[in-house]
Amino acid sequence: MAARTVDPQAVADSVAVIRQRLRDLAGDREIQLVAVTKGFGADAVRAATAAGCTMVGENYAQELIAKVAVLRSEDAIVPQVHFIGQLQTNKVRQIAGIVDVWQSVDRTALIDEIVRRAPGAKVFVQVNSTEEDGKGGCSPADVGSLVQRCRAGGLGVEGLMTIGPTSQDGSETKRAFMLVRGLADDNGLTGCSMGMSDDMAIAVESGATHVRIGSAIFGTRPHPQTRIG
Repeated sequence: MAARTVDPQAVADSVAVIRQRLRDLAGDREIQLVAVTKGFGADAVRAATAAGCTMVGENYAQELIAKVAVLRSEDAIVPQVHFIGQLQTNKVRQIAGIVDVWQSVDRTALIDEIVRRAPGAKVFVQVNSTEEDGKGGCSPADVGSLVQRCRAGGLGVEGLMTIGPTSQDGSETKRAFMLVRGLADDNGLTGCSMGMSDDMAIAVESGATHVRIGSAIFGTRPHPQTRIG
């Protein structure tokens, strides 16, 4: 199925609304907006860039490769790419020249492969803050050792990343996000990438520095994605 096209003006309007909401929530504290373009085509990246977004988030290696190929063929701007999906180690080599920030680093094998393929890369260590089966991220107890492994390999650890609970329960979400903010502070990290379209407010109130917003910018994704990058 072909990716659905997006309306650049609608994207610009949505981005403006989200940025104002972030200002209202965070005051003078700057929050980085990562526009999540998974499920959409290269036109979504172009629209996000035109709306002033400097960071895009992608979940799937092959989808990312295809989009960047289109953009580069047009000499279009490719914004900073954050890889935010679960990632197989054998895909790292394919996207090492595309990804600027690896946000889903959650195990030693993946760290070692990024060290090998993208020396000095910027990373976030992903935490399974709800300890739900099937979710990406390391155990909270393993955060310190993985941060140390990244640093020992010469990677730039920007912070921690997490995904809120599947239940979307507000109190559970707050607890998960506060846990990750505390772990970041304990490990001397500034960055906290947490919060999506439905739980952005809780994330910002809990100390997020980056929010990953997809549907609130581009609308509902045109078709479900089930593969892992």
